[in-house]
Amino acid sequence: MKVYDTENIRNIAIIGHGASGKTTLTSAMLFAAAAINRLGRVDEGTTITDYDEEEIARKVSINCALAFCEWNKFKVNIVDTPGYPDFVHDTKACLRAVDAGVLLVNAVSGVEVQTQKLWDCAQDFQLPVLLVLSKLDRDNAGFERALTFVQEAFGRTVVPVQLPIGAEKDFKGVIDLISSKAYLFDKDNSGKFQEAPLPAGMEAETAAAREKLVELVAESSDELMEKFFAGGTLSQDEMMRGLISGVRQRTIHPVFCSAASHLIGTIPLMNAIIELLPSPNYRPARGINPKTKEAAERKGVSAEPYSAFVFKTIADPFAGRISLFRVYSGVIKSDSTIHNLMKEKNEKLGSVNVMQGKTPNPVTELRAGDIGAVTKLRETTTGDVLCDPSAPIVYEPVTHPEPAISFAIEPKSRGDEDKISHALARIVEEDAGIKYVREPETKELILSGMGQMHVEMTVAKMKRRYGVEVTLKLPRIPYRETIRKRAEAQGRHKKQTGGHGQYGDCWIKVEPLPRGADFQFEDEIFGGSIPKQYIPAVEKGIQESRLHGILAGYPTVDFRVTVFDGSYHDVDSSELAFKIAGSLAFKKAVEAADPVLLEPIMHVEVYGPDEFAGDIMGDLNSRRGRVQGIDAKGSTQIIKAQVPLSEMLNYAPALTSMTGGRAAYHMEYSHYDEVPTHLAQKIIENAKKAKEKEE
Repeated sequence: MKVYDTENIRNIAIIGHGASGKTTLTSAMLFAAAAINRLGRVDEGTTITDYDEEEIARKVSINCALAFCEWNKFKVNIVDTPGYPDFVHDTKACLRAVDAGVLLVNAVSGVEVQTQKLWDCAQDFQLPVLLVLSKLDRDNAGFERALTFVQEAFGRTVVPVQLPIGAEKDFKGVIDLISSKAYLFDKDNSGKFQEAPLPAGMEAETAAAREKLVELVAESSDELMEKFFAGGTLSQDEMMRGLISGVRQRTIHPVFCSAASHLIGTIPLMNAIIELLPSPNYRPARGINPKTKEAAERKGVSAEPYSAFVFKTIADPFAGRISLFRVYSGVIKSDSTIHNLMKEKNEKLGSVNVMQGKTPNPVTELRAGDIGAVTKLRETTTGDVLCDPSAPIVYEPVTHPEPAISFAIEPKSRGDEDKISHALARIVEEDAGIKYVREPETKELILSGMGQMHVEMTVAKMKRRYGVEVTLKLPRIPYRETIRKRAEAQGRHKKQTGGHGQYGDCWIKVEPLPRGADFQFEDEIFGGSIPKQYIPAVEKGIQESRLHGILAGYPTVDFRVTVFDGSYHDVDSSELAFKIAGSLAFKKAVEAADPVLLEPIMHVEVYGPDEFAGDIMGDLNSRRGRVQGIDAKGSTQIIKAQVPLSEMLNYAPALTSMTGGRAAYHMEYSHYDEVPTHLAQKIIENAKKAKEKEE
């Protein structure tokens, strides 16, 4: 494989809402560049970047996948990313590895929830963005309508550099506004095109669109602004120079036209990627020197000390762990030794590869700016920095949002219990959006993910890769118990047997504390009514008892216990006796202190189009939710609410059904609050029945 210099590399991520055509565009680019000899299609399961069995079966991208091609002697590294909300966390992580985004907007449906979120993410990473109105050959596709949505959502810096020729099934070419030339594409799906006269009747539309483009380009520099004011327009060369500057400074976001399934618009887009987007050395990589704790940076050149960042890990059942990395500076060579700064370990590299989907292609070396992969590194995981130990630098780690949905999982056969943890550990290596934990309170193994589809695909992966079958069920809610008033009680344990007896006696008072205070214990014994050595035993008895509250067996929280009196026997008192006395006192005191049940309340943010805002709020209210406010970002409404966790367990499929999959949500723990009396009684009754069954 050929080795490319930094200047001749372009790193892009194809981003956009689910079903906007990202994988199809990736296939079209690879085919147009002769990197593949067949145009892969999602419906046929033949694309290079959707190679996982679940992706092929569901026709949905669930993982970021790498591909590359050569175009005009430049290497284009392409990251094809998921667009469905359950998998966008992987997209965000992989944006760390690229220098620009190509944002697809479905010309039929316009700006959708993830369109807005991924635009915001690209802005957070300060990435230049090219926009593509995709699927212009589909029924009900509308260029003007989609463009209006995009400009309303993202502002005046979004400007078309092309106009479509024809609409829907008659879409057949584009007008290049820079050159004012028309290009008609061949009907053989080759992607080739011929120059043609401007279509009759489009002269005025073209002139008006070009004038808007010229005005925005002129703003990219004082020099061009002066020329524009002096002459009223700009030359083609001046426009191109200003457009390059504006795109790289992120003051211009050009819009292109595409029907990738027929390769219409693919080649002009690839030319624009080379001409407009920056090479990896356009801006230095910034980090922290771990020794001095001061800011540090690396220029994207091969002469610098080597440094690379592992942005993704793939747990391949055959090849083992595959680490995907971006070389920020220097050169990474095959069959060399590199230093993992985070683990303070040296790693021996075998073959360094560039990935074409799931297929590795060996190279002798990767220079600054390139993206590659290595297999079977012993210590290295996602987020690690590989660098020259004499020039250490730490890059910002990959962060992932907290999972939005959880299920309890059980093995279908008892023999699989030990296999589950091994399978999940391997899966978590490559998918940081998945988490699992053994819940000590409920004794359940809880599997959490970004959405129901995410969890279901993880379960399918466990079965296919590791032969482990599990069943999903809704997890138990981690309720809590607390008290609402002050109370006092005596705990007295007296038992006489042959020889020494048992005697422990204590008086305690309990008081409610603010939410989140958990538990406090105070000793106010004066005059030696209980010897000091027995006070910890009283506390231990209370601590053990409070883990199994008196209402429904849930932990008791947010209260203070004060031991203030008691008595003892010189011979019969012991730590065990006072531990039992503390437990008895706790139960009596809590019974008298108006105990109540608490439930976890979640902070929920729902992202959805304007037209669904009323339905979403109504549904949240029906779930005992309290809407806190609404923010608007373009045509997307962000509804903020606090909702009990018990009402959110089935929210993901309900939201999808309510909005046709056009909304997404995120939730995180907020606080505990009292359960309404009528619901609390049901929970207590169910807990008693469950306890009776166990006994």
